[in-house]
Amino acid sequence: MRRHITNIIALCWIVFGLGCKRDLLDTAPAGPASAATAWTTDALTDQGINGVYAALRQSNVVGGNGLRYNSLTGSGLYATDVYGLNTQSLGSAVDLNYGATTADANLFAETWEQLYEGVSRANDAIAYMPVKSPSDPRKKARYLAECKFLRAYFYFRLNQVFQGVPVYLEPAVFDRFTKPRASADSVWDVIIQDLSAAISEPQLPLFYPAGDAGYGHVTRGAAYALRGKVYMYQKKWDLAIADFEHVKAAGYSIFTGAGANSYQMLFKQANEQCREMIFSMQNIGQPGYGGDIPFYCGSATTRGQGLSFYSATPELVDRYENLDGSAFNWNQFIPGYNQMQPSAREVFFLRDHATAAELQAAAARGAAVSQYLPDGNEARILRAYANRDPRLNQTIITPYATYVGRPVGQPADLTVTFRWPYRDEQPPVLDLQPGIYTVSYCFYGYRKFVPEGSEAVGIDQSPIDFPIMRYAEIALLWAEALNEKDGVSQEAIDLVNQVRSRAGVAPLQLTNAALPTFIASQEALRNRIRNEFRVEFPNEGIDYFNQLRWRTLKTAKFASQNGVRVVWGSVLIPYVWTGDQLYTWPVPLIVAQMNPAITKTPGWIY
Repeated sequence: MRRHITNIIALCWIVFGLGCKRDLLDTAPAGPASAATAWTTDALTDQGINGVYAALRQSNVVGGNGLRYNSLTGSGLYATDVYGLNTQSLGSAVDLNYGATTADANLFAETWEQLYEGVSRANDAIAYMPVKSPSDPRKKARYLAECKFLRAYFYFRLNQVFQGVPVYLEPAVFDRFTKPRASADSVWDVIIQDLSAAISEPQLPLFYPAGDAGYGHVTRGAAYALRGKVYMYQKKWDLAIADFEHVKAAGYSIFTGAGANSYQMLFKQANEQCREMIFSMQNIGQPGYGGDIPFYCGSATTRGQGLSFYSATPELVDRYENLDGSAFNWNQFIPGYNQMQPSAREVFFLRDHATAAELQAAAARGAAVSQYLPDGNEARILRAYANRDPRLNQTIITPYATYVGRPVGQPADLTVTFRWPYRDEQPPVLDLQPGIYTVSYCFYGYRKFVPEGSEAVGIDQSPIDFPIMRYAEIALLWAEALNEKDGVSQEAIDLVNQVRSRAGVAPLQLTNAALPTFIASQEALRNRIRNEFRVEFPNEGIDYFNQLRWRTLKTAKFASQNGVRVVWGSVLIPYVWTGDQLYTWPVPLIVAQMNPAITKTPGWIY
């Protein structure tokens, strides 16, 4: 099914007249007349539906530095982590964090355009396919349900950030995009209506097993999952719980098929169709149809192609618990570390046998070089990353960890080591080379979704599917709903432990208060669930939207993290909290200018 979806997308663009970029609000494919004639054969029906799915792959969000980010609508799900706790970037694409963004930013306009493009394609399919297509009625019924799910998904993404948008449920052309904004609650209701319609369609399967010809298409299980997520936004805990129960009954579950390495192997091609994956972006190893996370999150040693443009934050790394479930604390490994000035801590991360010039440069940056151990500095710092939640070293390349790469000009894979300061990726040194934007800084690198050695292909050709929803998220949302509804329960703890146990970290419990995994209150379980989200989903576009939903962005991103930071905590670029309007993206300036009925978003500069 993956090739069925992806290989004909180019033809879909021809069929729908989408070959050229249009004005921002001209999101109808080509007007009702041409769209109505695009469904007149069974083959054209298939192509038309795949054209709706293709809207998931729009990838033209442009940062201020000119880079383009492959995406799943908006700025790409993995890229949105940069606005949350888990990820950081030196690029100007994240002005949202630096206090310099106004309503005319590309981020807002491109996200609006791309998501409404998806809405428009879905509207055309819903309006014309049932009456124009000669395909089998059962097939058309299934396709109709799929398109209602996809329309709901696009509106879901819009409402997450804009919190109230115009609602169009039928084909429209440029001069008819004049509706005012509906309230956020009204948009949630529209989304629920579409998802409920999809759920009620018997032709829509609950679940596609791996290898099924339909794999990659929407399922009823996915519709239950997305509707449950909507109920979480509405704080309708009972309804969310009921939908999550249906997701489990549909056949989805936590992947444990690779034993202790299950978390790491979940993000490899061999397991991309396992029962944990509820709805995924289908990728194949061809230009334009593959994922480009390795390019932006990989290092230059990833076959000379990665930028390390997005890096993991020290805040995320420090949130990975010790194996026994206790909180990580730097002072336990280096006494007095937390009380030192961040710049002074650089000394602990310097490589063994640093040169006099390297030590002098570090001292000039503020490092406490008197505490340098010439023969054991690396061993000392390695201990801080040992005996931690295994997801840490399966997600992030930590100092003095190894990585299998392909240095430029080398004919075979070589094992390199993340050392600081960087010297050379070539033999005999074999240091991990960061990306071209980060070679002068010591940032945590990403390992998750980044291929090793010969796994790497072209920069935008990763064949690994990108999970939009997977069961681990549902399990944690389910636990959150139970806890918010009734407080601490064994049922909620068991759901969290499904995720923790797969990872290999100590399970939470209610019986032994002497252990660090003991849960004493609703607030304690709430905090554990939120931390579990953060360490389970880096690079998956989950964290930022949770920060908005929980209203924790100010404290988590701007207060505790406070800027783009190197490994030892020195701030390179401070974050600036400009007000609570950051919890709601502004209606783009150009939209407000072209549609007088649109109300501007309070708190933003237009």
